[in-house]
Amino acid sequence: MKIGSIQLRNNLIVAPMAGVTDRPFRSLCKRLGAGMAVSEMVASNSLLWGSEKTIRRGNHEGEVEPRVIQIAGADPEMMAEAAKYNVDKGADIIDINMGCPAKKICNVYAGSALLKDEPLVAKIVDAVVRAVHVPVTLKIRTGWNKDNRNALAIAKIAEDHGIQSLAMHGRTRACMYTGDAEYDTIRAVKQSVGIPVVANGDITTPEKAKFVLDYTGADAVMIGRAAQGRPWIFREIEHYLLTGLKLAPPPVEEIREVMVAHLHDLYAFYGYERGVRVARKHISWYTKGLKNSAMFRARMNTLEDAPTQLAAVKEFFDGLRVRSSALEYEDNEEVALAA
Repeated sequence: MKIGSIQLRNNLIVAPMAGVTDRPFRSLCKRLGAGMAVSEMVASNSLLWGSEKTIRRGNHEGEVEPRVIQIAGADPEMMAEAAKYNVDKGADIIDINMGCPAKKICNVYAGSALLKDEPLVAKIVDAVVRAVHVPVTLKIRTGWNKDNRNALAIAKIAEDHGIQSLAMHGRTRACMYTGDAEYDTIRAVKQSVGIPVVANGDITTPEKAKFVLDYTGADAVMIGRAAQGRPWIFREIEHYLLTGLKLAPPPVEEIREVMVAHLHDLYAFYGYERGVRVARKHISWYTKGLKNSAMFRARMNTLEDAPTQLAAVKEFFDGLRVRSSALEYEDNEEVALAA
């Protein structure tokens, strides 16, 4: 997988997710097999560049290359300035967000709301590509709703105006994250353009990743929610694509080590007070469905300091390790109740 002049180590990409793909999570996924990871979206409004949130989202200090910053907005000039600003800060690739379905983004005519206005899409893409010397990529959905799937038109606009890679989620904006992702539109887009196409949506297993790559002809897959609490999914997929064999799941001891290291990175990145709060959702994802984990997750929300949180996590996993070296999950009914 190559984006412009940048060669990725493989064709497995971490999807941008608000509140999730911060520097600690991106770095972790890269260590565990991802070839690229896209940041949380950064506002194009220069008035926000000095805010703590925007600075943190654009922080890729010490991160393994390529460093990819996603920008969001609806004004071509502001988007171009945002691209230049982030390249000056060290971004190797600029990604344009036209895929986010969230109301607060679409209500300001950004994210996937832009798919309604093809001329504006062309202006934004053209302005950003002209503004920077690094590759520019684009993330979209299949269209605004099922009656208005215009991904083919958007893809052509993207290619004509210099986009180096196109990632597509197999749902429309109206679908949000409901129903099943469809891959026929991604397949059609891949057949219609010459730039790399990245397939995204409902890719949760190595087998599904191979199916999507084979069916769509896409150059890469992008993994989002399936990596939450399971960042090793990237090495599992890579191994399966290379060998056709499933990699054994990580033992309890390794998961404990990965999780503890992740928590330390969060504390260092956010500071202890905020880091503890951010860590809660990750702890919940790591342990969801594990035997005897429901009470543990509930308790996590009551712990207010890092040493206590760390001690509780270590105690929980030490208890799992005593019973078995492999993770043990509840049956489906109990998982549903504990979720």
